[in-house]
Amino acid sequence: MAGGKVKQYRAYVDTSVFGGTQDMEFRDASASFFEEVSEGHFHVLISPFVLEELKSAPKAVQGVLEAVPGNLLEMIAVDDQVKRLAKAYLEAGVLTKRSNADAHHVAAATIARADLIVSWNFKHIVNFDRIKKFNGINLMEGYGVIDIRSPLEVINVKDR
Repeated sequence: MAGGKVKQYRAYVDTSVFGGTQDMEFRDASASFFEEVSEGHFHVLISPFVLEELKSAPKAVQGVLEAVPGNLLEMIAVDDQVKRLAKAYLEAGVLTKRSNADAHHVAAATIARADLIVSWNFKHIVNFDRIKKFNGINLMEGYGVIDIRSPLEVINVKDR
């Protein structure tokens, strides 16, 4: 890039990516993602839902969050706007009530105007049909679209 400055993406990172560092199938891509975070390619956004889900995670998974440099980590508040948008996803049938936390992950990232959501949750979040539905609701509610990707799709940004 011109001037050597690398674009830093504001990425909402859900719990599955932290846990992915300890999963055989997802370990390498998750580790590469967090390496690129530490190199400053991503600014990590999380919500209280991520913190709550990490409470019951193994210490090694919790340690991944603790290792994210403070200047590259941002906590998003779950306010009434986030709650209303998550409710809109549920009422539209994008997700069921059992996936309430997933609805809040997407809503929090949307309200915070994240560049993207990074997740391994292929059933509820990184899912072609659901992404279209999330973005349809976002547009109907007056928000922008949100890009949703797995770590495999976003690693190696330094090579672009």
